[in-house]
Amino acid sequence: MSTAILTGVPVAGSSLGDDLRSLGFDVRTAADAAGVTEELAAVPAHERVALVDPRFVGHVHALRLALTDPRFPAAATRGALTVQPEARTALTRALAAAAYPGETAPAGAAGGPERAAVPGADARDGDAGPVGGDAGPSGGAVASGAGHRPGATVRAPGAVHASGEYAGSPSRTRPSGAATALDPSGATALDSSGTAAIAPGLSGATALDPSGTAAADGSAPAPGAHPSGATAAPGATAAPGAAAPGTTGAHSWVDDIAARLDAEGVPVHRPELGVLVAAVPADARERATAADAVAAVDDERVRLRAAVKSRDGFFTTFCISPYSRYIARWCARRGLTPNQVTTASLLTALIAAACAATGTRPGFVSAGVLLIASFVLDCTDGQLARYSLQYSTLGAWLDATFDRAKEYAYYAGLALGAARAGGGDDVWALALGAMVLQTCRHVVDFAFNEANHDATGNTSPTAALSGRLDSVGWTVWARRMIVLPIGERWAMIAVLTAFTTPRITFYALLVGCALAACYTTAGRVLRSLTRRAERTDRAVRALAELTDSGPLAEAVAKAAARGAGSYLAPLSAVLGAAAVLAGTAAGGFGSWLPVGCAVLYAVLAGVAVAAPLKGPLDWLVPPLFRAAEYGTILILAARSEVNGALPAAFGLVAAVAYHHYDTVYRIRGGTGAPPRRLVRAIGGHEGRTVVVTAAAALLHDQNQGFTIALTALAAALALAVLIESIRFWVSSGAPAVHDETGEPA
Repeated sequence: MSTAILTGVPVAGSSLGDDLRSLGFDVRTAADAAGVTEELAAVPAHERVALVDPRFVGHVHALRLALTDPRFPAAATRGALTVQPEARTALTRALAAAAYPGETAPAGAAGGPERAAVPGADARDGDAGPVGGDAGPSGGAVASGAGHRPGATVRAPGAVHASGEYAGSPSRTRPSGAATALDPSGATALDSSGTAAIAPGLSGATALDPSGTAAADGSAPAPGAHPSGATAAPGATAAPGAAAPGTTGAHSWVDDIAARLDAEGVPVHRPELGVLVAAVPADARERATAADAVAAVDDERVRLRAAVKSRDGFFTTFCISPYSRYIARWCARRGLTPNQVTTASLLTALIAAACAATGTRPGFVSAGVLLIASFVLDCTDGQLARYSLQYSTLGAWLDATFDRAKEYAYYAGLALGAARAGGGDDVWALALGAMVLQTCRHVVDFAFNEANHDATGNTSPTAALSGRLDSVGWTVWARRMIVLPIGERWAMIAVLTAFTTPRITFYALLVGCALAACYTTAGRVLRSLTRRAERTDRAVRALAELTDSGPLAEAVAKAAARGAGSYLAPLSAVLGAAAVLAGTAAGGFGSWLPVGCAVLYAVLAGVAVAAPLKGPLDWLVPPLFRAAEYGTILILAARSEVNGALPAAFGLVAAVAYHHYDTVYRIRGGTGAPPRRLVRAIGGHEGRTVVVTAAAALLHDQNQGFTIALTALAAALALAVLIESIRFWVSSGAPAVHDETGEPA
């Protein structure tokens, strides 16, 4: 159980204690700094602890966002702070450094040397008293609520609000905390009606009006808007939370503690509250104003909106999310966890695959319906995680892998059903081709994003054109649909399964995915060629890990050490992939030509990775390697005409693809790729390609020999990568990776 320590006696009539208990906190009260320290020492070291100003007024969901999110070592909003066990030591130091109201701050504390910290104290006539607020990278405290004379913003030189990505932190948190535009007197900027002029977009995505309703057109913040969705006035400072309209707020000691944690290098996450209220009123009048502001906004409505991704596909946004969010709330109220819903989604998809495998029309219809039901649950699990803030490392692993497992299992079910249907249609090659194409599409997305998400000078005319198109509403949805994201893709598969045949379903899927792949890849190539960006060392390392190079490529890279060339790496990868695919197709099953081409591919792969991948198109190297390896297996199995070879090849590609997806999500979490010993043990992409081509040449005249070889290789690879993957994702070092970007998969 978590513990919340009130840093003083609660205000009469306050529901703060009950609110904290409803969030799962054991509430304790301390009368002074010594009492806070004593209560903190009594909390078990493995528990979360929160410090809350007893004058706090705000929405329960504002407290939930600030105090219960498990992904951050420390988090805060106005008047409330929480730390995980790993930040307890830093919290203890911060308590010793920040002066409790009425006491004297130690020299060097947030309020400056020997300054009396008094709630609501003004900083005027040169007497810069302590104020609560954010600490910039330099540790300077930014004023957030205390009154101050015009122009006297208390701020260390160069200090800015920066509660996002911190050096050394694997968390990639977008800038958070509602931006509050301050007039010269320090009051919250209001419009003529007295309503707060700034309404930050929910989760940085949805523009909200003061009532909490999303803008009808769903438009994004205008250019120049704060990342949270608020347009800050010139010179505005960033507050740690959303103040109630019409209040300036009192100084809070809890905000000083949060500032001290920031100054000590502990990343304090400050959630975007949007229209939610989190305030520390200075007097009874401000308290009444804050209470009215709380009553004016339905936090449950905001919470439901926040449960939905800020950016998603057309089908998901308009056909699934309008009701799946209520399913998520129903699950939350019955104590169900996101992992349970994720598992239910997987089981539903597997049942759908089994129905498709019957090869009957009722089975195909049932499969289509169940596939849509599985997708609804797939949306619900993420919405439940955001609704109840139930993030976990196990959930990250399940969420990252089950989508692909469901889709590829369904492909296998369709292939089995086609074989069992009247006339018996062998579509295993189409099923394997769909899996190869879809996986390569994802690798293009992952490699491009990893190569460019933190690049400096990241601009191009193509990106500027895309930004202009975003201002035309229909083009946004058209461009999201044309890439055939998971919602549109699964809807198409479900409908075609119910009303046509597996072969037609796969033809439509292959054509749609091919067009989407050409569209997205061409756009990214154009962006890469026209932008002038400097690739970071982190991006270079991520691309090297995504290549999945084994011992053969490593040996060639060492022998063929070269300087970085703008296009040598992708050119070598293209030539290698073309050589092995063309040689395999031309030589046919049983020929030694594919083996020679595979060896040439291994050499060219080593040349491609001999230097750091810093060129503008070097992000193409990983997807080219995936296409070469998967395509070679597909061609050999299809040309072999050996019974069971294609299903065995399907299993082999599925095992290798799992390894590659596992690599992607580890990199996204900031923990790096799987251990090099595992990559070397399973041969790397070039080693596996050589082994498969050699097996085809050696076993071509043995009945079922090639099928047995593929099956054995698939089982060995699956066992090796699953053991290591499970070990990692259930360990304490696994990151809580959740896709909050809304990018369709």
